Amino acid sequence: MKGIKTFSPSLKSINASYGIVFTAWNKEIVGSLLENSKKELLSLGVKEENITLVEVPGAFEIPLAAKVLASTSVDAVIALGAVIKGDTPHFDFIASSCTEGILQASLELKKPIIFGVLTTNTEEQALQRSDVDRENKGAEFAQGAMQMIEALSDI
Repeated sequence: MKGIKTFSPSLKSINASYGIVFTAWNKEIVGSLLENSKKELLSLGVKEENITLVEVPGAFEIPLAAKVLASTSVDAVIALGAVIKGDTPHFDFIASSCTEGILQASLELKKPIIFGVLTTNTEEQALQRSDVDRENKGAEFAQGAMQMIEALSDI
């Protein structure tokens, strides 16, 4: 798969618990990211019961849900969404607010919250990044969460 690096997780990240916050908006794209993220975690040895899913309406709501989820017993959160540029500045406000909110929550809680929110100019770009046979960003986001657990446990 293009973009996916070989990753051999240790028991630290295999036995960790993960939260995935995903949006109901842009369901086809986000659904593919969710499926690919979850499938990657499972293929790398994470148990299904160690994955918690939380659906939110849109990208603006992701930071709050991610922060609340990260404040529980999960070790890392993967935030999934897709914000596609339109004809109005709405894209800029939503993408910026989501980005800043996720960053702030992660830094405040000192827990990895992986930014898996696609911010693209077109729907085709978003579909390409969510497709398992093309870029498969969902798998990359899952690996990123596992790698952050390992990196932070070594500090």
